[in-house]
Amino acid sequence: MLRCLRFGLLFCLPGIVAAAPTVVASPADVLVSLEKVNRYFMGKFPDPGQPIVTRAKANESGRNGFVTRPSNIWTRGVYYEGLMALYAIDRDPRDYDYAVRWGEAHHWELRGTRSGRLDRSADDQCCGQTYLDLYGYDPKPERIRALQADIEGLLSDPGTADWWWCDALQMAMPVYAKLGVLTGDARYFEKMYALYDDAKTRQAGHGLYNPAEHLWWRDRTFVPPYREPNGRNCYWARGNGWVFAALARVLAILPANAPHRGEYVRTFREMAGALLAAQRHDGFWNVSLADPSDFGGKEVTGTALFTYGFAAGIRQGLLPSVTYAPAAARAWDAMVRDAVHPDGFLGYVQGTGKQPSDSQPVGYDGTPDFEDFGIGCFLLAGAEIWHLSGGAVSPP
Repeated sequence: MLRCLRFGLLFCLPGIVAAAPTVVASPADVLVSLEKVNRYFMGKFPDPGQPIVTRAKANESGRNGFVTRPSNIWTRGVYYEGLMALYAIDRDPRDYDYAVRWGEAHHWELRGTRSGRLDRSADDQCCGQTYLDLYGYDPKPERIRALQADIEGLLSDPGTADWWWCDALQMAMPVYAKLGVLTGDARYFEKMYALYDDAKTRQAGHGLYNPAEHLWWRDRTFVPPYREPNGRNCYWARGNGWVFAALARVLAILPANAPHRGEYVRTFREMAGALLAAQRHDGFWNVSLADPSDFGGKEVTGTALFTYGFAAGIRQGLLPSVTYAPAAARAWDAMVRDAVHPDGFLGYVQGTGKQPSDSQPVGYDGTPDFEDFGIGCFLLAGAEIWHLSGGAVSPP
């Protein structure tokens, strides 16, 4: 009840109040789960450069009902974010080789830069996070040449409205932050903030972030008067997960004296409090944070991103362990227990979309339209849980 009073009555709904704390899994057990899920994916998609083929959606035209996309789009980019997090803790050369072959297959380009145009899409820039990670391990100029040229082209562009949907923050903010640190050029930090601030305070007239409830609307189509069936604001779990993860990733990259860092920290902590209050008793989060009746049930991607943010926040000294470690442990235990199949397939993953109703139903045996990004979220979460559980990285 005290927590309900602290965070408001919005999220104090039946079945959502968190259960008693659980113990963080051992580093060895965490790594076993991560390896199982990752080996499933790599076994199913042995060629990292192979295009992604999915069934066409209602608004898409495809060949014989299917659409083919290059494998450096955002969904696969998120997978490789998770793979790089896994590689950072286990140093398995198979993971590194798989990522390098992916970058080489795409000539280290973004989806749009192959045509010679300036690619403004945060979704397309997502792959650059892994290009930068791989450059950090082996600084071959070709690994970041196209990415850096693209972002350089945007630094002098006065436009700031490119991130009109909240997912964009996770896709692109870490790219700007990493390039700023790599080059020592503060223009990357300032451009990142300008794009972020536009999304937060100006999109849809007043911004996508609700400072009263400390959560984000996915885009302008979900701000009031749009309401959930129970009359509440619509806060999509994965959309908020993208933002929460973006802030955690950026704060792990930015120098302590970087401009605007304090604001990122405040928003991250505000979100953490609201998310803690919205966690289900079983450790998961619903796809709708404010309305469990709107396609309520277990869902991995939002849960994994919140788990990642809680554990990363603790490791960075931004969140108190006594408060957030039990929630992160419950969430991780829930995903491993209820979502990971014996062969490594990951259940309860909501497919692509922008709201609770998309890609439903979500279930243990349901295969999402794209398997990659859900696994990436899981790997990100698990790598941080591994650190939280006391895992120590061996010297290379």
